[in-house]
Amino acid sequence: MTDANHRAQAQRNDGPLSGVKVIDLTTVGMGPYATQIFGDMGAEVIKVEPPEGDIFRHALPTRSPRMGAPFMNFNRNKRSVCLDIKQESDRRALLELVKESDVFISNIRPQALAKLGLDYEALSRLNPRLIYCSAVGFGQDGPYAGKPAFDDIIQAYSGLAAVQGTGNTGGPAYMRTLIADKVTGLTIAYAIPMALYEREKSGLGQAVEVPMFETLVSFTLIEHLSGESYLPAIAGMGYERILARNRKPYRTQDGYISILPYTDAHWARFFRMADRADLIGNPTFATTTARNRNYDALYGELIDIVATKTTDEWVRLLDEQDIPVARVNTLQDVLDDPHLAAVDFFKTMEHPTEGTVRVTDIPVKMSRTPGALRHPAPPLGADNEELLGRAALEK
Repeated sequence: MTDANHRAQAQRNDGPLSGVKVIDLTTVGMGPYATQIFGDMGAEVIKVEPPEGDIFRHALPTRSPRMGAPFMNFNRNKRSVCLDIKQESDRRALLELVKESDVFISNIRPQALAKLGLDYEALSRLNPRLIYCSAVGFGQDGPYAGKPAFDDIIQAYSGLAAVQGTGNTGGPAYMRTLIADKVTGLTIAYAIPMALYEREKSGLGQAVEVPMFETLVSFTLIEHLSGESYLPAIAGMGYERILARNRKPYRTQDGYISILPYTDAHWARFFRMADRADLIGNPTFATTTARNRNYDALYGELIDIVATKTTDEWVRLLDEQDIPVARVNTLQDVLDDPHLAAVDFFKTMEHPTEGTVRVTDIPVKMSRTPGALRHPAPPLGADNEELLGRAALEK
């Protein structure tokens, strides 16, 4: 995309955050996911990277150096400037950007930013309307404040890895996605717009802290706090249905399906269909309360029942009875999913160095101010000259 086209795109109302300028000093997943959402929804996101670039630029696979696939997926709809903020001249260039910005977000440790004069107090004096977000591993008032934090570490601390390993003879397990990064990114993505909304009433910015640890604990314990929700506790922790050892995709004669009869009516229809009417009146499974106490035994029955038919047979029969069911797609299957094809979910974009790239669509739809896929992830420092000027570029 040419500079002229880029400016023309930027002038359009491409989303509800059109006109908001974001300075993004984040790397890897947590912050970049949040700022990707801001960019999708129309904000001008200026990604400030050190000379070596965001470490995710080097993630595999990659077609050319510094443009790894994970980086491109986290950083579309952004512009890139390359600054060494430890150098005074580059720090001054950053401060010039901050003066005209609405949001400053960083996952650099707050103590390190303070030493560089980039803490909230300093930047708010420069720009009193600034929303300043610290995306940190742990809340800064606790003893873990200085600890390094990555997705695996937070999954372990939060109890999620232990939950994932429940019933697994191999012990605790990580979720096979960057769940801590992405949940925290989504939290940032709602926290900052709320601060922007408040600013419309007060006229003032504020500091926002979003810690990974506390965020993932909140996320995990919504259902798993369970009996410890009461004082004194009336039961142990953990939501029984979710922790049931036999809760899993079930093997059919030729594959796997996910099946979830949920209501009393669902279960009655399912048992009749499966020629197991004897289970309908079984007091162990007859009511929601009874099932809540016996989910593992109930799901054990599903293992035997589902194995009697093919995947296609089960999908047809269960769809006819309006019982929730899904084929277990591989990641490759998802690319060819008929629903995603019908809604045109996978898009292509032309990248200046990577050629044609595939991206996912914006999942949120707005009738009047929809977001837009304006441009792919930028090469390192692609916007230095335009955003910083030649003088800054030459320093």
